[in-house]
Amino acid sequence: MMPQARQQIKYLLSDFITLNIGWLLFDVARFYTLPADLLPDSLVSFLRYPQLLIGQIVVPVGMIALYAVSGSYNKGGTLYRSRLDEFLNTALISLIGMLAVFFVVLINDNIPERITNYELMVLLFASLMVPTAVGRYVISTGAARRIHRGDYSVNTLIVGVSPQFRRKIERIKESSGMSGLRPVACVPFSEKYAEAELAGLPVYNTDDIVGLCRNLNIGAVVVLPPKDGVKSMGALLGDLYSLGIPLLVSAELFGPVALQPRVIGVINEPLVDVTNANVPPSVANLKRLGDIVVSAFSLVLLSPVMLAIAVAVKLNSKGPCFYRQERVGFHGRPFRIIKFRSMHTDAEADGVPRLSSGVDDTRITSVGHVLRKYRLDELPQFWNVLVGEMSLVGPRPERKYYVDRIVAQVPWYGLVRQVRPGITSWGMVKYGYASSVGEMIERSGYDLLYIRNISLPVDLKIIFHTVSTVFRGKGI
Repeated sequence: MMPQARQQIKYLLSDFITLNIGWLLFDVARFYTLPADLLPDSLVSFLRYPQLLIGQIVVPVGMIALYAVSGSYNKGGTLYRSRLDEFLNTALISLIGMLAVFFVVLINDNIPERITNYELMVLLFASLMVPTAVGRYVISTGAARRIHRGDYSVNTLIVGVSPQFRRKIERIKESSGMSGLRPVACVPFSEKYAEAELAGLPVYNTDDIVGLCRNLNIGAVVVLPPKDGVKSMGALLGDLYSLGIPLLVSAELFGPVALQPRVIGVINEPLVDVTNANVPPSVANLKRLGDIVVSAFSLVLLSPVMLAIAVAVKLNSKGPCFYRQERVGFHGRPFRIIKFRSMHTDAEADGVPRLSSGVDDTRITSVGHVLRKYRLDELPQFWNVLVGEMSLVGPRPERKYYVDRIVAQVPWYGLVRQVRPGITSWGMVKYGYASSVGEMIERSGYDLLYIRNISLPVDLKIIFHTVSTVFRGKGI
């Protein structure tokens, strides 16, 4: 099991145990606040009250749900976590949990209390926070010690071999005990490097950086591009996303990547993490939770409509009801998008990808025109959303054939892989279906702008305008 996964399990188990301890201590304290004439036979009898037994299960589970939504158990957020950030997160979630428990349960509790409500709230907050904070401190401190010893460090590839970066590479090596990055090799960014090593690291002159990462068991990539290589760096990052590992860029050479940069560490060599969009874990989790709830509800609610569309597509032209096509998804992983078939089955009989040319495109069936006008052909993609391949809102997924052509002109387009592709997007609201690579490139600007401004309100605005587009029949 990977260190990251082990750490996630440790946090989950620790939180469950300490929250149970905290809630039990709170109930014990409540027992000793009861008036003498209302004291049960014993503390054990009091703790066996049905409402207290239910609370012993519900409260820890509810608190863990809050921690999960806040991002406490997110992959990548447990191993190199700041203890200060962790303490603040624990305090905030404990405060939210205290208010929820107090106003939902305790305020109407039929067990009289001798202490005031304010004192009860402080006691509840301390019971929820202190044991959990102690457990987390022990885990994070142990992890920090292992990182300093090099137990949790990951093989790191440095891309950007140049004598000007020698000192920078040395600093990255020196700070490995703090960052967890253990440089093991270098690769020239563009031109070949004559020397066999740089700063004590072997240099590999290869164009297959992805293959090299797999052969060397690389767990992170640091990109140190020369200033004249910034344009090509965007395309390189697009390829590296498929590895599913952290991608870090030198801060002072960051330039066009500045989509709300997230710098890792303060005392380490400043590196910017461009693996994922800089979205708070709580927002990312709520966005995914919303995707699951809305897509599941939509698939059930719209099933009669989808059945009718499937029958209409089948009767209108020969071929299957659904159309599946491989698209480039989150972190460059390919997936098969599902749509209602809106074109004849021989639309690309010559094997050459072609975009729709609009209402005059003879490849579109008569039913297909209606489906595309009201974007009903997109409805099956709720399944892609439900299984995690897509989101309700995000950059539209494209075929690799077109991705390569967009990246050739807009290298930073590869950054859209930081998020899940969406059924609808800012670009779709502005442009609708693209009929040329040029229009796709124009639309890509809105996709990159969306990544910089991801938030739940922005998603809701895009969904609102998409629904408006559907009802007005402006989809094509």
